[in-house]
Amino acid sequence: MRQTPVQAEAGQAPRAESPLYHADLASMAAKGPLEGGVQLQELSLLGHLVIRGSLDNPAFVDGFAQVMGFALPGKLASVEQGDASVRWIAPDEWLLVVPGNEAFELEGRLRELMAGHFSIVNVSGGQTILQLSGPDAVKVLKKSTGYDLHDRNFPVGKVVTTTFAKTQAVIRRLDAQQWELVIRRSFADYVWLWLQDASAEYGLIVRG
Repeated sequence: MRQTPVQAEAGQAPRAESPLYHADLASMAAKGPLEGGVQLQELSLLGHLVIRGSLDNPAFVDGFAQVMGFALPGKLASVEQGDASVRWIAPDEWLLVVPGNEAFELEGRLRELMAGHFSIVNVSGGQTILQLSGPDAVKVLKKSTGYDLHDRNFPVGKVVTTTFAKTQAVIRRLDAQQWELVIRRSFADYVWLWLQDASAEYGLIVRG
């Protein structure tokens, strides 16, 4: 997994830091409230691979399926199997998320087995994932985006890239009360502050 190393003192190995490292969510989880209508957890330091290619290219499609064991999802859909998940982003673009220590190896295998015109970009250091859950999670999301989040329009497994607060997020519905936000590193602090404010009236529980 590609991580931007922070400067280390002599004799110390560089360490990877999540975009919300400074917020110390683990300490907040240990000291914070245990009851509330919204739960938040960062899924940090995962491997994020942006994959682009054409579904009309069998060598691209079959190569992905051979490596991952499942097919690329169609429009506005996602697939999850084990520790790996892939989200449709655009007609020729997907976001594959895997454990951080597997990203480099998977990228290499995909490049070996896919053929034709395609690209793979490792953006692991530039993004993070926030999970929102609880009975009031959808209310927080409705404050944050104009996209229709009603059950009939946003079923489990659907994914959209849309405006979130004054930035952008990839939103995926995991189950009836659980949602996922993929956000850019440069906006992570802003989104974290926004979510704290938007969740205040319901009670926010931070999970470490």
